[in-house]
Amino acid sequence: MDIISNAPSVITLGYAALFVALLLEGPVVTAAGAFAAALGHFNLGLVFLLSILGNLIPDIVYYAIGYWGRERMVGRYGHLVGLSPERLAYFERLFAAHAGKTLVAVKLLPFVAAAGLIVAGVVRMPIRRYALLSLAVILPTSGLYLFIGYYFGAVYETLDRYIRFGGIGIVVAVLIFFGLVKLSQKISARLSAKIKKI
Repeated sequence: MDIISNAPSVITLGYAALFVALLLEGPVVTAAGAFAAALGHFNLGLVFLLSILGNLIPDIVYYAIGYWGRERMVGRYGHLVGLSPERLAYFERLFAAHAGKTLVAVKLLPFVAAAGLIVAGVVRMPIRRYALLSLAVILPTSGLYLFIGYYFGAVYETLDRYIRFGGIGIVVAVLIFFGLVKLSQKISARLSAKIKKI
């Protein structure tokens, strides 16, 4: 039984569902999509493209929230996330001096990613630089998860084939074994009947 094709999952729903799932949880879904591509359900190149878009679009949205909500966010809600006007000034200096390092660190730390990307918008980091640096992190991480998913999908397919053939082989071996046992019983019965006649 092929577990993958029978499971109610993103594989059965197509590229649109894959893209929506990538917007919500990029790395895991990238690996799952690549796994499905290895089994022939998706095109690997399209999974990679959707993975890049599924990671980049939320980054732009977070940036936009910070960029356009700067005054309101810091004034009303900044204290909830520890973003005082003084800390905002500190982040502005940090992004100005080490934009690349800061953005890479923010994107690679899952629990601070959203807040850090919003801060990038709040401090008015140039959008072109932001997008390029974001892509510089997205491309290798998406590629890595794509490779992992595809590799395990290929391994699964190979194992599944061997297990299927192995299962058939075991059934055939058991049938041959019982056939040989029956044959040897018949031969033994005939031989013992002949020996009794002598």
